[in-house]
Amino acid sequence: MVRRRLLAIARRLAKAYGDPPEPRHLPPLDELILTVLSQHTSDTNRDRAYADLRRRFSRWDDVAAAPLPAIARAIRRGGLGPTKAVRIRAMLRAVRDEGVALDEAAFTRMADAELWEKLLGLPGVGPKTAACVLLFSLDRPYFPVDTHVHRVARRLGLVPPRADAVATQAAFQESVPPREMYALHMNLIRHGRAVCVAIRPRCSECVLRDLCPRVGVTSSR
Repeated sequence: MVRRRLLAIARRLAKAYGDPPEPRHLPPLDELILTVLSQHTSDTNRDRAYADLRRRFSRWDDVAAAPLPAIARAIRRGGLGPTKAVRIRAMLRAVRDEGVALDEAAFTRMADAELWEKLLGLPGVGPKTAACVLLFSLDRPYFPVDTHVHRVARRLGLVPPRADAVATQAAFQESVPPREMYALHMNLIRHGRAVCVAIRPRCSECVLRDLCPRVGVTSSR
């Protein structure tokens, strides 16, 4: 039942928003760092911080060896520089301590389940970050759940009202066909930003309104 509803939702959103941009296909380590930089900031500031970091340090080994203030300064345009610097350096050092070279081939030869567990074992890496690396970098069938996806999923009744993002990720992981994961993930984000917003969602404009029980919606437009 959930799978059928998800496919119907995917078709509606694809018709409304069209095909999303192609995945970035950055190397896994790059995608990992980019995902950390995306936390609590806009896509624009994330990309600026990533570009600044790459200009300042030519290799990930250099970031792993750098003083934290230097990393924080390099990524300051992304916000929360000191906090993210600690996470980024700790992740890179943990990867290196596992015997994985900090280069473009890192993680690429691992099977899905092995890489999933490896990523979740890194400091500060949760299911969303791990799924981003697998999906965006390697086209592996994993479904990231951010705040927009989580909000829309609960309002649509696809997960229980009290389900957290980890439970939502697991449910989507099981129910969304692999070929639909990337497009549905991207279109749910677009829908969450444009229509199913956090405060006063635009229910009258929603292409999913006849499929949506509006769980938890107390006011709308």
